[in-house]
This record gives sequence, structure tokens and C-alpha cells, in this order.
Amino acid sequence: MLEERSAGVLVYREFERREYLLLHYPAGHWDYPKGHVEEGEGPRETAVRELKEETGISPDNVELEEDFVEVIDYTYHKKNEFSHKEVTYFLGKSNVKDIKISREHQDYIWLPYERALKRLTFWNAKKVMKSAEKFLGGRNPGEGDDPLAGP
Repeated sequence: MLEERSAGVLVYREFERREYLLLHYPAGHWDYPKGHVEEGEGPRETAVRELKEETGISPDNVELEEDFVEVIDYTYHKKNEFSHKEVTYFLGKSNVKDIKISREHQDYIWLPYERALKRLTFWNAKKVMKSAEKFLGGRNPGEGDDPLAGP
């Protein structure tokens, strides 16, 4: 089984309300900016590098939250064999509005928490967003109940 390590940033901004940045990948899913950890890099360095490459947001325009790190892992099929992937996510605040997506993506969108949760494709990405929202102090004023919460 292949082993992969990636890192990314869940980016948010706060203007009139808190919004999260999602990228639309060519395979059709919506997720966060992320990429493979290169030799000699730590996850934080990778996350910031990938954020710049995939969105145009420079390290000067994002403030990573010191106390937020979420790690997810999953297995998927790649090149006729299984690959185990571990992804380390950081949470970053930015004031950037216009994104310059790379050729790796089809589109981007800024969405408030509830709509972002619905737009995300994978359950583990939704779990990261729920953790981020909890870390940031919960629901935005005027937002309804969590559509993915259990009874």
C-alpha cells in the first residue's frame, strides 16, 4: 500500500459574516486547498506553500491559528493499488476576497458555515469544518441549526 502525506489550510474571512473558502476540483468534489508534503518540508510549510500555489493567497495574507490542527486519514484507489493518505489541516484567517485559482481547480467559492458544510463533498472535510467552527466560537449570528447534526 502506498503512503502519502498532505497538508492544507481551511481559510476563512470575516467581513459581514464568517465565510469559508472552498475549491472545486476537476474530479467534481469541493474541498480545501491542500497538497503533498515535499521532502524537507513540515506540514505547516506545505500548507502555506500549497495555499499560495492554489489560491494566490500569500503567507503575508493569511494568519494561521496557532492552536488549531486537524489530521484526517483515508484510503483510496490510485494507479491500480490502494493508497493511505494522511492530511494535516490548519485554520487560517485572510482578508483576501478575490482568489487566483491554479490549473488544478475549476472554481472557488466563499460560503458561510452552513452552506459550506452542504457544499463540501467528503464527510471528513465536513468534520474538519465543524471543528474549525467550534474552535472559532460557534455559529455566526443569524445562522440556523447545523444541518448535519444528529438528533
